[in-house]
Amino acid sequence: MLELIEAVILGVVQGLTEFLPVSSSGHLLLGQYFLGLDQDRFGLSFDVALHMGTLVAVVSYFWRDLIRMALAFLRSFGHRDLVNDADQRLAYLVIASTVPAALIGFLFEGFFENTVRSPWVVVINFVLVGVLFLVAEAAGSRSRQASKLGFGEAVGIGLAQATALVPGVSRSGATITLGLFLGLRREEAARFSFLMSVPIIAGAGGLELAEVIASGMSTHESVLFATGFVTSALVGYFTIRFLLDYLTRHSLRAFAYYRFAVAAVVAVLLVVF
Repeated sequence: MLELIEAVILGVVQGLTEFLPVSSSGHLLLGQYFLGLDQDRFGLSFDVALHMGTLVAVVSYFWRDLIRMALAFLRSFGHRDLVNDADQRLAYLVIASTVPAALIGFLFEGFFENTVRSPWVVVINFVLVGVLFLVAEAAGSRSRQASKLGFGEAVGIGLAQATALVPGVSRSGATITLGLFLGLRREEAARFSFLMSVPIIAGAGGLELAEVIASGMSTHESVLFATGFVTSALVGYFTIRFLLDYLTRHSLRAFAYYRFAVAAVVAVLLVVF
């Protein structure tokens, strides 16, 4: 029963922090360090469940956009029009943004997982990215649509996404921040961030899922898999809906202040204990 409760908690944490600009890896690392909530203890299958749950969440929310983009991409083989066809251009922009994140993740994921997993790294990045939130809010013009981005800009956002391999950065936080610097409206930057996360999560999760299927799961692992999957999917879906609605009327400042507060508390605990 205790493991089921922990699985639910980890699913909630994953569903919330994967999409809110607060860093899922940072929160999971801190949860492991201070509370012993280590998702690795549940095995690879549970890690896959959390990733597949968040993938289902973003696909369920953006399925209309994804279908339009897929059809536009197929249409481009017969008639490519990246100037006038917004869905076609957006599809190619998402592809362009995926390449650097996929390459860096494939080549250096082991380095990031083993070398920079420290609570102090999380504290530093919570503060650093929080400061960037405030600067981006002050500097961004917030007038562009994501489909108007240049391909070099999309690659840059992809590089920003790759920085989320470092605990405490946040995939959505890094990409939304750069989107604001490039003049995107907040909700447009968030929408593009979520759309570009689909191939990354699907690719990484798909490889892990194939490994899990090949090795099989026990009944106990299957129960934990289902628990983590359903929890992260449901929480992730409502988190996406909340954030997009929130960003139409509010800035990122609240998330910056949240990051500063958590960083301060964690720093005090690390020094005292």
